[in-house]
Amino acid sequence: MSGQAKDRKTRVTVLVALGANLFIAAAKAVAGLVAGSPALLSEAAHSVADSMNEVFLLAALRRSRRPADQRHPFGYGKERYFWSLLAAVGIFVMGGCFSFVQGIDALHSHHRESTVGYVAGLAVLGVSLAAEGGSLLRALHQVRGQRGGIGSDPALRTVVAEDSTAVLGVLLALAGMVLHMVTGREVWEATASLSIGLLLVYVAYRLGKDARDQLIGEAVDPELRDSIRALLDHQPEIDRVADLLTMRLGLDSTLVAARIDLRPGLDSEDVELVCERIKASVAHTWPTADQVFLDITDAPPNTRR
Repeated sequence: MSGQAKDRKTRVTVLVALGANLFIAAAKAVAGLVAGSPALLSEAAHSVADSMNEVFLLAALRRSRRPADQRHPFGYGKERYFWSLLAAVGIFVMGGCFSFVQGIDALHSHHRESTVGYVAGLAVLGVSLAAEGGSLLRALHQVRGQRGGIGSDPALRTVVAEDSTAVLGVLLALAGMVLHMVTGREVWEATASLSIGLLLVYVAYRLGKDARDQLIGEAVDPELRDSIRALLDHQPEIDRVADLLTMRLGLDSTLVAARIDLRPGLDSEDVELVCERIKASVAHTWPTADQVFLDITDAPPNTRR
């Protein structure tokens, strides 16, 4: 499947998640205000944060596919990681911090919801669970059909993380409201809000760490790097691979830079043909390795095969 086709599927997945989050954010906010439930309000903030993050991811999908230009000769593939980092910050600030505030405030409150408030809150959480679960199932379905799995696309990885966290958050809010209703103690909802905050902070940290590593410049997986080195080692014109550097430039773009020692006796025309053939072989075997650079030297006598 081409990169554009995969992006279209991911865009639909993000739009489904955005629609679900906008709907349930409004429902949670209204029910939370009516019921005075800190757990529901924490979940509303969580859904608002997720909605903002989906907007970031849509921007990432559109901007990361721009062609290379003079200022950005390697293209804009790393835009995905930048917008994914903003999404992680959004989860932390809008979701995690608000949940902590709601939880701490609930610990000093002695408000008891009415029966109508409980019923409305539990009904909204039930609808939210169905909506979030449906969005999660679609994202997981796309992951199963995507070569490279969940780690290959930061936008898809973020949607799966958000939806998984949302499902867990709804279950925590349900547990907090039910225990509050049974015991009459608001500490249960406060605990649920604080737990949701901790969950969001952890998810934000993991997503932010992954995006940071990619923005700094992360090498390809060790298995792929070893495969590239093995291909170079098996070329008859290469005596030794002195060094091999790799870096992911985007979802479908990888830089490969190798310093290789050629066997002696090759003239300049032969060297040029050999380099072109080796580059073509690497690109054919790994289509995402679209930036291949070879630094050619003559093998010292003591290292020749």
